[in-house]
Amino acid sequence: MSLNPKPFRRYPPGLVLAEEVRSRGWTQTQFASILGRPVQAVNGILNGKREITPETALQIAAALGTSAEIWVDMESKYRLWLAEQKNPSLEGIRERSRLAS
Repeated sequence: MSLNPKPFRRYPPGLVLAEEVRSRGWTQTQFASILGRPVQAVNGILNGKREITPETALQIAAALGTSAEIWVDMESKYRLWLAEQKNPSLEGIRERSRLAS
């Protein structure tokens, strides 16, 4: 049994947010207006090209009636997954740790 199983494929939380915005019948422009943010910034988040910062998570939570923690947690997990995909040396570190034990 592995101590560090491979995580499943993660997706940018902006894609989940985009679906929520669509389900409410809002356009990106309307959502940007609700948040008081530039349309370009909101578009970047909804397309997964920009991160959801803690400040933005608070705004999203206020607009959707959710918690900011949900958005920060999704973003954090996604960023960790991306970092792991870009860092092949982690398996070597795990193997050296196992051998040293």
